[in-house]
Amino acid sequence: MTQPTEKEIQLFHAHICESLNDPKRVLILYLLREGRRSVTELAEALGVPQPTVSHHLKVLRERSLVLTEREGTTIYYSLADQRIIQALNILRTMLLELLSERVSVMEVSRREG
Repeated sequence: MTQPTEKEIQLFHAHICESLNDPKRVLILYLLREGRRSVTELAEALGVPQPTVSHHLKVLRERSLVLTEREGTTIYYSLADQRIIQALNILRTMLLELLSERVSVMEVSRREG
């Protein structure tokens, strides 16, 4: 893959990073990994008010991270692309390794100090 241009990075930040800047949105994506869900189902699973979930879904939909499907009066949401979960998992693994490394350094420091 080639070096990204500044424009590509700006688009990446606007479409992906800004959509993930709220932990509830990330949790919504992980819930949708299991299959499509309605706003009501997501609100219950997250323990937050339905209007809050609707707002987060609007952001995710505008950034093309989730898709909608209407059945009667109910709208179901699903992931637009499963690769977002793979990307999130890579970042989570990276974080766990960094934290583990820090703990190891702190333990060695304590023993030596």
